[in-house]
Amino acid sequence: MSDDFEAIGTAIEGGLVAKAVDDEGNAIRAEGDVAGNCLNCETPVLGKYCSNCGQPLHVHRSIGALWHDILHGVLHFEGKFWRTLPLLAWKPGDLTRRYIHGERARFISPMALFLFSVFMMFAVFSFVGDPFSSGGDEIIDKGIDSGIVAQAEEIDGKIKAKTAQLPQATGDNRVKLENDILDLKKGRNILATLTGEDAPFPEISLSDGDTQIGNYSDEELEQIQAGMKDIQDGNVLTDTSRISTGSPEADKWLRDAVKNVTSNPDLLLYKLKANGYKFAWLLIPISVPFVWLTMIGRRGFHFYDHSVFATYSIAFMSLLFIFCAILAAVGVTEGLWASLLVFYPPIHMYRQLRHAYQLSRPEAIIRVIFLFVFTIISIIIFFLILLALGVLG
Repeated sequence: MSDDFEAIGTAIEGGLVAKAVDDEGNAIRAEGDVAGNCLNCETPVLGKYCSNCGQPLHVHRSIGALWHDILHGVLHFEGKFWRTLPLLAWKPGDLTRRYIHGERARFISPMALFLFSVFMMFAVFSFVGDPFSSGGDEIIDKGIDSGIVAQAEEIDGKIKAKTAQLPQATGDNRVKLENDILDLKKGRNILATLTGEDAPFPEISLSDGDTQIGNYSDEELEQIQAGMKDIQDGNVLTDTSRISTGSPEADKWLRDAVKNVTSNPDLLLYKLKANGYKFAWLLIPISVPFVWLTMIGRRGFHFYDHSVFATYSIAFMSLLFIFCAILAAVGVTEGLWASLLVFYPPIHMYRQLRHAYQLSRPEAIIRVIFLFVFTIISIIIFFLILLALGVLG
């Protein structure tokens, strides 16, 4: 229950922070007689609002005023939200171009909308958890495990049957039976390793007997056997594992880092999620140079224009992801929200690129292909940074 209240608070905080960013420096001027001094900056006020800082002359201290501020900040955005969102969804290029060319007070600023989307994403996923998980991975894992168990039971039956034949066997038949039993026991130990169980025949080594497994020498088979034991014990990397970077200190640091990750992968996943919210803003500086590369050869555009383009685009993709998560959480068919996630982002990118930079259709198609490739590269860079932060943390 506390997580739900935390999520509600986060959503409210997101709206208020975004509103604060959006309103910064936008003073509201009014005309009229001097009605008093501003309580914030003590400037004489003409009308209802201070011409210097924009604060209302009369401030309220009631609970109703507090809730009005909250609802106003989260839902209304001074009316900008309902003007911005439809354009962002269907005519993102027009929104981007109009904002760049001066219609700043009419629409939510890109950074305010981006902050709002990040806070809303955190709040929504605090409520719904992982709505995209359908349990398919668990079904596959159970199917694999059941197959291994069935194969292990079959091998156990063969071992039991052949062992029962040993007392009556003589000569070459007995030698063949012993080799067959040895091979079956080796296979049974390998299956136990795959399921994380203890080896049922620990006295049997892969190098025992005359049967050659692959093209491995006895020493290599002993190393494989030791590696299987490490996997069973949960030690993917040990102190004797070979990592060579040319620096012993770097080798030890990498070995320790990977051991920490493999020993507690859930902690790494938690760090990735937490850092994803904290450092989501990194997507903007990562993306802007790639937008510039996409538009190389077109004059008259500046890095500010590319920044507005990238920030609006990232904000929309975040909101689309949130919307699809809600659809999945309420039980909407997977085909609908999956189609939105897969097919609409390229369409949105094309429409925004074409109309924001006023490109022809063929030129927009060519450039959006490059933009899509650059987007994938940006996401990879972002996740590599998150992974590095998770490992280093």
